[in-house]
This record gives sequence, structure tokens and C-alpha cells, in this order.
Amino acid sequence: MASVKEQEAIRKLMVFLQEWDSGHKVARSRVLDSFIKSNNGKTEPELELEFSQGASLFLARLTAWLRMTYMHSTCLDKLLKSIGIFLSAAGGRRYLIEFLEIGGVMTLLEILGLNHLKEEDKRESVKLLQLVANAGRKYKELICESYGVRCLAELLATSTSAEAQEDAQVLLDTLGRGNPKYQHQVYKGLIAVLPCASPRAQQLALQTLGAIQELVGEAPPALLEPLLAVLGSAHLEVQHEALQLLPALLPLRVRPALLAALVAALTPPGHPALASRSESTADPNALCPREPTLAYIQQAAAAKAIGILAKESVEVAEELIQLNVVHGLMVAVGNMEHMPSQRHGSTSLKYFVHTFPIVEEHMKKAVGDTLFQLFMDSPETWYTKMDQAQAEELASSILDIPKDMGRKQSTEGSITCSVLGQLSSKICDITIATRVKSRSAGIHPHLIFLEAALRFRDDRHPGAATHSFGKTNSSSASCRHSDICK
Repeated sequence: MASVKEQEAIRKLMVFLQEWDSGHKVARSRVLDSFIKSNNGKTEPELELEFSQGASLFLARLTAWLRMTYMHSTCLDKLLKSIGIFLSAAGGRRYLIEFLEIGGVMTLLEILGLNHLKEEDKRESVKLLQLVANAGRKYKELICESYGVRCLAELLATSTSAEAQEDAQVLLDTLGRGNPKYQHQVYKGLIAVLPCASPRAQQLALQTLGAIQELVGEAPPALLEPLLAVLGSAHLEVQHEALQLLPALLPLRVRPALLAALVAALTPPGHPALASRSESTADPNALCPREPTLAYIQQAAAAKAIGILAKESVEVAEELIQLNVVHGLMVAVGNMEHMPSQRHGSTSLKYFVHTFPIVEEHMKKAVGDTLFQLFMDSPETWYTKMDQAQAEELASSILDIPKDMGRKQSTEGSITCSVLGQLSSKICDITIATRVKSRSAGIHPHLIFLEAALRFRDDRHPGAATHSFGKTNSSSASCRHSDICK
């Protein structure tokens, strides 16, 4: 038999529930205010003590009222916060299960799709969904099975609240981790956000794509078109996130298509007339230049991306050369209507010319000695010194680099680097061994390195020393030592 104290607690609970059941909107709003104020942050045992082991009865009433009134926004923010107290209570897993059993997830997702509701209400709904997702893998799957990815992607793309967008991004990131059954669905949902009109949504979607890329593995071909489109964004923060994602795609099957698309972006439609069009449309009385087109912004971003990717590996640089990237970069440098295209194109072109002598040779033939020398003298700023005729000549120059020359030259370069590495190691060994001897004999330090080089050659080609120097090897070394000292 219950004690007097327990009976009194039960009586108070029944009075409280009757007050809720018979109350109207205003009365229930006051009850919610009092509940939030006095129970926020409580654990499951504390809530049960507060409600005399009947907390689930109040949660059931809250959930039922939510399902009946969420479309009319009746105390929706207070109602969601009250439910959140139960779902976030430490040790309150049973509250979560009770909420889900009566369709709580579907209700929360439907709230996200109602345009007439306040952004703050949608934020509270996302917070409750985050609590559900944090409970484990099967709960993440439940959200995804209820079309949660689509609802969250739409909220991210269309919300006018930066805070709501960030909450949606965090939840999508959570759903993409530890959820192998639906992580590809999350990935595709983020791709669907990229064409939206919100730069903030694009930035957040790109960040999340980069974060879960390694978990997903292969990227779908459908990623390339929207990804290259956001490279043409006028918002630098969006461009930055797109550039951050590109290196992660290099080991994947989309690499050939990605590189080809980047090279194609270097040559906007009508590119041979870039310079002449700039001359014909320029207004000498204009106070500021014309706004750049999206194609030019994309051209500049593609030139920058190519420089970043080429430096990732020689193999990538070779593939770009075979795609005629050098000509595309020259087109970008010749675009006098858009200085960022010239700057990034010149920086990337410098890397290819300095890394591949065959590119240097063919570029020199294509543009002529004068323009090429201008490039070699100041590759970072040479485009600022070009006139209209030179820019047009550069943009229209045709390079004929054989398809296999970049790969062949890279192989030769690798062999040379290997030999130089062995030589460096050999020189260090001989230098250390002869340092004491050189000091006592008064031999010039330069001779030590010359001797090391000769010994290294003798090891690799035993007949070379006799053929070249014969018995006068030491005297030849002395002569070379004299030349060095001069």
C-alpha cells in the first residue's frame, strides 16, 4: 500500500494532468513556461521524481498536442523545447523510444517543410532530430527512411536563417557518418544543394561533402557539373570550399572527367576574340571596369585549381599536358577583361614551364622570343606589361605538344633525380671521410666535392675515368680545382 507521501504526489500529478487536459492555449502555454523553467537539464531519475514516476504520461500529452497543432504554430517553440527536455535527459532512452513510437520523427520532418512556420521553430525541430540521430545508427537510419535527407537538404538550400542552415549541415554530417546504408543518400542530397541560390548553403554543403568524401569512396559523375558551376561563384568563400574538395577527387574514377572539364573551363566561348573584344567594348570614360561574366570567374578559378592539382603529382600534370592545358592557360593569361584569370593562369603556367622543358620549348616556339622572354623575366607580373596585340597573340597561339612527351620527359626526370640523389649521398659520405685529411693537407673544400663526383662517376662507369683522364686524373682534377678557385 502506498504511503501517504506517495499518495499525495500521485494526487498532485493527476491534478496537473487534468489541468493540462482541460486547459486551452493560454493555460497550456503557462504550463509549458513553468515546465521549461523548472526542469531544463534534468536527468531521467529527476524527471520521474518530479512527476511521481509518471513523466511518460506528460510526454505522451506533449507529443499528441504537437501532432495536432504543429501546422498552426500553436506554442510550437515552447512545445518543442519541452519535448527536448525529455529527449536530452541523461538516461532517458525510454523517452526517446516513446516519442518515436507515436511518429515523432515524421512530425519533426514535416515541420521543416512548412513555409509559413518561423525559422526558430524549424531550428528547434532540427535540434530534436539531432538528439534522435545521436542515439545511434538505427535512429539515423530511421530519419533517412523517413525522407529526412531530402527535408534537411531543402532546409539548407532555402532557409533564410544562417543558424538554421548550420544546424541542418551538422545533422547531415551526422547522418553521413556511421550510417553506411544511407551515406550515399546523404552525399547525393548535399550535391543537390550546390545549384541553389544561397552562397552560405553552397559553402556548408561543400564543407560537408569534403568531410565525408573519404567515407563515401567513389564520387558519382553527377558531382562534376554542379561542382564546376560553383567554381564560377562570385563568392570567394564558396570558391575556396570547392577548391578544397578537388584534391580529394584525384584518386577516384572521376579524375579524367574532372581534369578535362577544368581544362575546358579555361577556354570560354569565343575565346579567340577575348583581347579584341576587350578593346572594342572598353569605354575610356568609364570610372570602373565592367562586371566580369560568370565564365571569366570560372576561368580564373579553373586556372587556380589546375595549378593546385598539378602540384599534387607529376602524373596529374602529365595528364593535364595531354589535355592541352598549356594552351588553355595561355588563353586565360590573354584575357585582359579579367585580371584574376591572368594572374592565376600565369602562376599555373609558370609551374608547367619550369617543370617540363618540353613545355618551355613549345611555348617559346608558339609565342615568339619577345613574349616568351617577357614571361621568363617576370612570370608573376608579365601579364601586366602586355599590350592588346600581345594578349591577342597569346590567346590565339597554338601549341603542338606530342601526347606522350610529358610522360616521357617526366620519366627521364625521375631517373635524373634518382642519380642526383645517389650523387648527393655519395658526396656526403666522401666529404665526411676526407674532412680531417683535407684540413691537415690544406686542400681547398671545392676539390673535395669534385673528387666525390669523379669517384661516383668511376663507380657507375668504370671505363670513363681511364678514357677521359688516363693517368693524369689527379692533374686534371687539379686544373679544374684551379678553375673553380678563380
